[in-house]
Amino acid sequence: MWGFCESIDVGYPTPESVMDAYADRINAHDFDLLEDLIDADAVFWFSSGSHRGLAAIRAAFEATWSRLQNETYGLEDLTWIAAGDGAAACTYRFRWQAEIAGVATQGGGRGTSVLARHEAGWRIVHEHLSAEPA
Repeated sequence: MWGFCESIDVGYPTPESVMDAYADRINAHDFDLLEDLIDADAVFWFSSGSHRGLAAIRAAFEATWSRLQNETYGLEDLTWIAAGDGAAACTYRFRWQAEIAGVATQGGGRGTSVLARHEAGWRIVHEHLSAEPA
């Protein structure tokens, strides 16, 4: 399904390089900058629902960006919990600040990303964001 390979990667050579690029680009609020980091068949789970495939994931990101004005988003405490030749997974905390209807607000939670190695490099195949436990 994901086409793991032994050839030289031409895109993102490591899972770390994907997550670094993701963290750097997400605050541009331009999904075109994220698209090459995410697998075409990826599944993202957010509090707003489950989103499968790039079109659905794009729609979820763009809906969030339109609701959260001047949003900044950051990853903290990223920890690799599994790493192999074909797949890797990390956990992290995320924080965001934005304006909603002109009122400054902030939030955060926990995240997990799973990445797979493809012929063209590593890609995010799953992201799950959830609230911090009470």
